[in-house]
Order: sequence, then C-alpha cells, then structure tokens
Amino acid sequence: MINGGTALVGLLGNPVRHSLSPAMHNAALAELGLNWRYLALPCEQHHLRDVLDGLHAVGCRGLNVTIPHKQSVAGLCRKLSPLACRLGAVNTLIPDSGSSWTGSNTDVNGFLAPLETHIDWTGRRAVVVGCGGSARAVVAGLQTLHLAAISVIGRQTTTLQPFVEDLNLEEAPLDPLLDSDPSIADVVAASDLIVNTTPVGMAQHGEAGAMPLGESLWSGIKTEATLYDLIYTPRPTAWLQWGRKRQLHCIDGLEMLVQQGAASLRLWSGHDDVPVDAMRSAAETALKT
Repeated sequence: MINGGTALVGLLGNPVRHSLSPAMHNAALAELGLNWRYLALPCEQHHLRDVLDGLHAVGCRGLNVTIPHKQSVAGLCRKLSPLACRLGAVNTLIPDSGSSWTGSNTDVNGFLAPLETHIDWTGRRAVVVGCGGSARAVVAGLQTLHLAAISVIGRQTTTLQPFVEDLNLEEAPLDPLLDSDPSIADVVAASDLIVNTTPVGMAQHGEAGAMPLGESLWSGIKTEATLYDLIYTPRPTAWLQWGRKRQLHCIDGLEMLVQQGAASLRLWSGHDDVPVDAMRSAAETALKT
C-alpha cells in the first residue's frame, strides 16, 4: 500500500512510457520489503535541472537516466564515479547529503553480466557496430576483458574518430572502421563476439526485419561466434533469429537492462541481495503485454 511513508525512485528520460523499468524495479522492491515505488518520469531537456532539484528536495531515493539525458545530466552532478567521468555518461543518480546528486554508470556492469557467465574472452576478437551513446558503455566493458582486438564500425568519420580517440586505452586499443570499408567482412569473419549497438532491427525504428550492416555481411561468420544485440523489441531481432538458425550463441539486450537495473538498486538501497530473478521475470512479463 502506498502511504505517507512511501519513497520515490524512478526513471528520467523522454520518452519513457514504454519502459520496462517500473515493472522490474517494483517487483524487486516488493520482494525486498522496501516502501518505495518506481515511476517512469518523462522530462524535457530544458526542465532537467529543475526536475532534478525538485526530486532531491522531496526526498527521492534514486534515479535512472535514459535517452536523451545520459550525457547532459553528468554536468549537473556534484560528483561522478570514475567510470561515469570517463564515459561522460550517467545512468544512475544517488542523492547526496546536500542538495545535489552523485552520478554513476551501471550500463557497463549490465552489458558484461551475460558475457562473464559464457566463456573466457582473453585473447579473442570483438566487433562493435555503432559509435553512439550505448556503444560507449559497451566499449568500456569490452576493454576489461583482455581481448586481442576491438574494432568499432561507424557510418561517419566525424563521429567515429572522436569516439575512438575519447575511449582509446593503450592496453586495449580500438580499431575504427567505416561501414563502407571493404575489409569489414574479413574483420567480422575473424571475430568471436559481435555487438550491435545501433537501433537497426528495432520494432520502433524503421524496418523491424532489418539487420545491422545488411544480411550478406554475416555469411562468413565463425560457427562459434557470439552475437549480442542490445535491442530486445522484437525479441529476438531478425539478426538474432538469423544467428539462432545457425546455432550461434545469441544474447539480447533484456539481460543488460535487468542487470544494470539491479546494480542501480544496490547503490540506492545498500542491499547486496537484490532479487534479480524477480526483476527478469517481471520484465519478460511486461514485454509480452
């Protein structure tokens, strides 16, 4: 029951009405016995500072941040975690003891979770398709896996080159490739992990049956390769359907959503025993409705 002691947590973004986060977080809060409720809170860019100030003032216990605010909200935090500072992107806000917020990023944790239960990635090769906001967390995660090579495929030099320069590490260098480069087919054929961070194939974005970079590119892929698509609507995407038919290991973005949400809830609540299974089950149920 919502009562005078009920506290608020939520998601800031625009749009947020179709988000699965309220379903999965409220399921977890119920299991934890916390008198909190998680709401999707639509917020226009020009209202962001006022909304953050107001939510802090009314005792909001924590916030997730999604498109289009992940980067702009970083500049409104009093303090950033080292990872959020490096990425220049925040997806989790924790209220501080003053009147501001500490910004963190749990997207990297969410991305890595299904990979770390699969195989040892040391010495293997990965390809990241796309160089937008989601790709930043993906690349940062891949750079912790001791891979032999990480290639990033983008459409334009003006976005790809700054992306690579910003995130490059001496111990985990990035290889930039334009999607028009004829060597892409060879790079894909040699790769053990391919991650799609673009919206190509998403139900709400153009043709749901589309595949990143076109179907013909994938014909030479290794039979033991892993395909990881950050999209989960439809579930599976056309790309992952293609991969499953060829018995490739396929991962969609729902587990990343669940795991980054669980990591956020740990930061807000101080509970290590967050009910991840309940969150996953609630998200899957909400996805079907």
